Amino acid sequence: MQTTSGSPSSKTVPVSALVLFLAVTFLITWGVIGTYIIAPDMAVGTFGEISGAHPLFFLATWSPAIAAFVVVAFHGGVQGLRAFLARLLMWRVSWGWPAFILFVIPLVFVAGSLIKGGPVLAPLPPEGAGAVVAVMFMMLFLGPIEEFGWRGVMQPLLQRHMAPIWAGLIIGATWGFWHLPAFFLTSTVYAEWNFLPFFIGNVTLAVLVTPIFNSARGSLLWPMLFHWQLINPFWPDAQPWDTILLVGVAVVVVWWNRDTMFNRDGAATEVIPAARGVARQPAV
Repeated sequence: MQTTSGSPSSKTVPVSALVLFLAVTFLITWGVIGTYIIAPDMAVGTFGEISGAHPLFFLATWSPAIAAFVVVAFHGGVQGLRAFLARLLMWRVSWGWPAFILFVIPLVFVAGSLIKGGPVLAPLPPEGAGAVVAVMFMMLFLGPIEEFGWRGVMQPLLQRHMAPIWAGLIIGATWGFWHLPAFFLTSTVYAEWNFLPFFIGNVTLAVLVTPIFNSARGSLLWPMLFHWQLINPFWPDAQPWDTILLVGVAVVVVWWNRDTMFNRDGAATEVIPAARGVARQPAV
């Protein structure tokens, strides 16, 4: 897509930018994690044991965001980056979706935990609730940052050529596969999990967040809050029931929003929002 204006904030990122986005995303994450898998002694001796608080773990987690900023900066420059970040301020959305994020997602974890005979909330550590709150806010700067890439770049580009349901499925599969090397690290929580349920969960969650993303016209705010709710440390361990319940919820959500999930009309397709009053030509 091209614009009739030369303003960087009105330039459109082409679909071909997906190649650069995915290359940078996987190169960083698989490069970092792969080093610890292939040459663990060298990696630990040079960088230290990797954990959820290690700077390299943050780097690996942030790779979709880093790739997104590389793509946006390349195609839109500084003004393009500003317009891209403005999507964080797009808060208007159907009231049902904030309620879904605030109440339904926690209920899934609570219900899954109760089904397996677990607690309503995760047990508090000896340090008390304050420590959990601190971790919760730290989590805001981990998983949710990924949304700059998955929903910021990949989703709108895919939705130019396919219905949202298929874009969500592809992103979910990519997201799950991107996590794969972490399951070979004994120093992270992923080593204790089974990959297949996790992969199914990723695909399910990517489908679930899709109608929220499109209802908010491409907002990054709500997908980030959705992601944050998923990793809230107050919610109990509900595996595998949380995945099973989420699949059921996703089926209902897709059916309820079938008019928009299987149709590209109304789907968000802009990575860099157009400046108001700037005419746009059809996408390439």
